[in-house]
Amino acid sequence: MALIEDMFKGNLATGLAVGIAAILLAPTVIQTVGRAMRPAAKAVIKGTMIFYQETASEFGELVSDLLAEARAELEQEGTP
Repeated sequence: MALIEDMFKGNLATGLAVGIAAILLAPTVIQTVGRAMRPAAKAVIKGTMIFYQETASEFGELVSDLLAEARAELEQEGTP
């Protein structure tokens, strides 16, 4: 942080040069970081999808079991 503060304590030309360089290099840096992060992002999305599918199927089985137990109890009680 001190490096950036020291650059702006200098003259106006230095500050403008750093600002212009940042603006010109930003798209390149963003693309590079985006390309590097793409496999990681895909892995997170895949993991989330798998987790959701497993959780949803387990939840569905739980609800199905509870419904079957409730039906069986109602039949034992003689309630239609």
